[in-house]
Amino acid sequence: MSVTDVANPADSDYLQRCLQLAQQAAGKTSPNPLVGSVIVADGQVVGEGFHPGVGQPHAEVFALRAAGDRARGATLYVNLEPCNHIGRTPPCTEAIIAAGIERVVIGMIDPDPRVSGGGVQRLQQAGIRVTTGVEERASQRLNEAFSHSVIHQRPFGILKYAMTLDGKIAATGGHSAWVTSPASRAWVHRLRSQTDAVIVGGQTVRQDNPHLTSHGQGDRSPLRVVMSRTLDLPEQAHLWDQQIAKTLVFCGADVVSQRQDTLLKQGVEVVALPELEPAHVLSALHQRGLRSVLWECGGQLSARAIAQHGVQKVCAFVAPKIIGGPAAPSPIGELGLTKMSEAIALTDVTIEAIAPDLLIQGYLNATEVTPEPVL
Repeated sequence: MSVTDVANPADSDYLQRCLQLAQQAAGKTSPNPLVGSVIVADGQVVGEGFHPGVGQPHAEVFALRAAGDRARGATLYVNLEPCNHIGRTPPCTEAIIAAGIERVVIGMIDPDPRVSGGGVQRLQQAGIRVTTGVEERASQRLNEAFSHSVIHQRPFGILKYAMTLDGKIAATGGHSAWVTSPASRAWVHRLRSQTDAVIVGGQTVRQDNPHLTSHGQGDRSPLRVVMSRTLDLPEQAHLWDQQIAKTLVFCGADVVSQRQDTLLKQGVEVVALPELEPAHVLSALHQRGLRSVLWECGGQLSARAIAQHGVQKVCAFVAPKIIGGPAAPSPIGELGLTKMSEAIALTDVTIEAIAPDLLIQGYLNATEVTPEPVL
């Protein structure tokens, strides 16, 4: 029997609570999605929960445990369609059915082909009323990295850069500390704590000697990834310290360098690729189960990442400073666009003030990206 239901005014509020719960595990669930769940009986919340990490129970199970017998006849809210397959944990649909839940309200359908619509169908077959698409846009935004990775088989890419008012990311001599304020840098450190990997090129390692950690703004740091065609890298660098975070270096297949042996002795993993390009690096990271990457690289590498559809979102900080100079580097290298009418327009743009800086965020339309940058 197929049973459907329509949303009521209170559904959005409870779904928003699901999203708040899910957000508490940001950066900790990959490759799983962020999921929160709320159970309501007679207008009262009787159970809540969120998925804390891989291998642990899903959000619905925590909420059902909290609700106990009060779950019978209640409504369960969840921002992502309950699973209906056996993975690391049993199917959530069966737990929901066994608990006697009467109605389920879902934010978005799971893009994972093992689930996609199957969870809804199983619940409806059991006579449970199901409502979908409540706070759907917000649910999709929360798990945009998970959805993109599942659909496109590569991590969701975020390009982050900080520039002066005249579009420079460093002075003519390469000095770049610091373009933005401490508040803006703390924002970036929090973003790192919620991202699976941060990617830079060899020039960034040589010029800036970055840490690429969350700097205490989260309880985890991302995998630090370096793209270096020839392994022309310094012998000593913060990235070679593996105690605070792991580092993975991708290089060209024909590299014969003593630096590779040195890096391996320091505990740094080195992987040679037939072609050292963003698309191949993203493919390799996807095979490792990574859902999201943060590009914090120079202009040349960022241009190649954009051209190879490795960037879906841009986070651009603009500081109220002017550095000047035609040789001072800009955040994005040559893309081969010769007319302003060819410029890649961002969508869903937001602008936020952080201390004296402006943070502009938006999404790239993949159809507008040129196939390859001109180098």
